[in-house]
Amino acid sequence: MRPELLDQAAAHIEPLLSTDARRVLVGLAGAPGAGKTTLSEALARRFRGDRPEPAAIAIPMDGFHLSQTELHRLGLSHRKGAPETFDPGGFVHLLRRLRAADELVYAPMYSRVVHESIGSAIPVLPGTRLLIIEGNYLLLDGAWRPVRDLLDLTIYVEAPEGQRVAGLIRRQRSFGLADAAARDWVERSDEANARVIEGTRANADVILSRAG
Repeated sequence: MRPELLDQAAAHIEPLLSTDARRVLVGLAGAPGAGKTTLSEALARRFRGDRPEPAAIAIPMDGFHLSQTELHRLGLSHRKGAPETFDPGGFVHLLRRLRAADELVYAPMYSRVVHESIGSAIPVLPGTRLLIIEGNYLLLDGAWRPVRDLLDLTIYVEAPEGQRVAGLIRRQRSFGLADAAARDWVERSDEANARVIEGTRANADVILSRAG
């Protein structure tokens, strides 16, 4: 990730932290492979600094993937990662609890080792000031629409398509897929999702481009 992308994102967040002492929720959206996870973790590290109690933490939307068992029941195993393979209601409920900032909240995370969500994996203390919420569908309408109202700032991260697709193929190959199978998954699933996500770009407060 280029340092200037981190600097640009941080520059949009800093004014929100200087206005008052309330908790700030920032959403990072973008197509698969755009670099959202890397940027969210880098932002959390920057704003956390050396404080003993985390001042900032990254929380991925991916913790709300439906289980493999449920995907099989719904006949959606081949579309894992599409909007209908998540639990948006559960995600909104978590954001409302995080918005309140009045209790310890445990957020789930997604394991790329077991390919399942793991509950209660990320503790968020009441004193944690900045939450970087990262995910594909933060700007989507329908069941996802309440998400935008719970965020103080939304940032859409975009990357050159060739760079993004190449990274997605490498990711799938790291899971053990052969090159042809990796390319098939990316073209059939990830890129179908990317087209949906790119349609939400205009809903973001800020658009940042990750140069090639």
